[in-house]
Amino acid sequence: MASPETRTSSPTGLAYWLPSLLALLSAGLLWLGWPVHPAGLALVLLVAWVPYLRLEQLLTQRGASGWKVFRYTYLCLVLWNAFTTYWVSYSTLGGGITAVVCNALMMCAPVMAFYHTKRLAGPALGYFSLPVYWIAFEQLHLHWDLTWPWLTLGNGFAQANYLVQWYEYTGFLGGSVWMWLVNILVFGALFRSSASHPVRRWLAPAAAAGLPMLASFLIGSQYQEKGKTAEVVVVQPNVDPFLEKFSSTPNFIPYDEQITRLISLTEQQLTPQTKLVLWPETALEESYFEQTFDTNPKVFRLRSWLATHPGLELITGITSVTTYPTKETATPTARFRDDLGFYDVSNTAVHLPGATAPVTFYHKSRLVPGVEKVPVALAKLVNNIDLGGFVGSYGSQEERTVFRTSDPNLRLAPSICYESVYGDFMAEYMKNGATLIGIITNDGWWSDSPGHEQHLQYATLRAIETRRDVARSANTGISAFINQKGEIVTRTGWWVQAASRHTVHLNEELTFYVRHGELIGPATQVLAVVLLGFTAVQGLRRRKQPAI
Repeated sequence: MASPETRTSSPTGLAYWLPSLLALLSAGLLWLGWPVHPAGLALVLLVAWVPYLRLEQLLTQRGASGWKVFRYTYLCLVLWNAFTTYWVSYSTLGGGITAVVCNALMMCAPVMAFYHTKRLAGPALGYFSLPVYWIAFEQLHLHWDLTWPWLTLGNGFAQANYLVQWYEYTGFLGGSVWMWLVNILVFGALFRSSASHPVRRWLAPAAAAGLPMLASFLIGSQYQEKGKTAEVVVVQPNVDPFLEKFSSTPNFIPYDEQITRLISLTEQQLTPQTKLVLWPETALEESYFEQTFDTNPKVFRLRSWLATHPGLELITGITSVTTYPTKETATPTARFRDDLGFYDVSNTAVHLPGATAPVTFYHKSRLVPGVEKVPVALAKLVNNIDLGGFVGSYGSQEERTVFRTSDPNLRLAPSICYESVYGDFMAEYMKNGATLIGIITNDGWWSDSPGHEQHLQYATLRAIETRRDVARSANTGISAFINQKGEIVTRTGWWVQAASRHTVHLNEELTFYVRHGELIGPATQVLAVVLLGFTAVQGLRRRKQPAI
């Protein structure tokens, strides 16, 4: 006799369309709960996967093939990706479509692994495996060449970060665990057969949802800003990246005029107490050779300006070039030109500690796939193709450089744009001594869409994970200051020239998450391998069983 999970039926009418409607409902709920909708809607994420789980259950009960389950799974995931990250297409239409289509396809892998584990090893192990497979995939998505962790489930609580103050212990993958746990328990209470009393059936999902929120409220209510203070200024020059920023754009603003704007905006907020100024990503766009950086006339201009403000230090984004004397000393991303030899181009942050002190460089190391980083398999090919512009991967570095100022308490983590989405990556700066997170970015590529708002909100999670204030300078987008509880205390408007001043706290203490690193992701990857192996063995046993 077939089990309830495997009996077949021939659906008609509404029943026929129900899987599609459930896929759409799950995608819609995930979008509705995601930043930047009102914070309270983040609670929707705790039930957003329930329609999909019901979809998979219905298809299994009808005896649907794995291919059919995959099609509905992909429908749900591609809709969620499209609803939430459609704005990537504002930068490049092809890139936006590729991101949605391919990311949804990759997300199918952990969900289909769950389907097969449940089919071969039973529902109990199957539902246990789902968060394991999913978070193992999220951990992979943080570290491989095609990394795109924007839709890591733990990011979904960024707008309502008062619910996840415990990220200082678990990091944002703890939010992924929470979301799956509550969804699976709610689904079980609604749709899985149980002889228990209805009230008892809801105790587990209620506890799973409520206890972490209670813990978060207790942590948040007791937490106080820590560390000595310093006055910092962030600048938003608002130079249109499509029309004004670069020499190839139609309304190009000469680079000297862009620097004039940056200095003018900075001067509006400076006081004698200001210690540090942040200018955004690629604020100085021309290629600056690192070995001869101080001989550049624009750098000399900045040095002269800093000389008029003793004690003031500047951090700015630049596009830098590093040359190597021989092929043996060059990096794997280096390319070759007859007039330069071997060289790297990098998206760089530079620290100018004053009028004369030596500068420090940091090369962006979490690079955008396809835009700043080409997979290793293609790198050698594209490095030898002349397309009339930059091709191949940008240079990067292994270690997280901390910019140390003349104030021994003020040590900044220079995060460039996309890097601020990575929790474990940012934690490495704090291990290296950073007391303040600095984010320099250019979010104007995404126009007036949820993209730049989501990017800002994700930074609040880094503040909680590390208990560090955040100073954020955006070329276009939103510049802001965020405190150690993840609260945005000041923010500029969208698409305006602005500068902001704020007194930040410089915490020296290390959170549990910073001290111990990412524990959840690697643990789920080990468990995923074990579960996949067990599932494969179960599949082989079934094949060897004689047909009845």
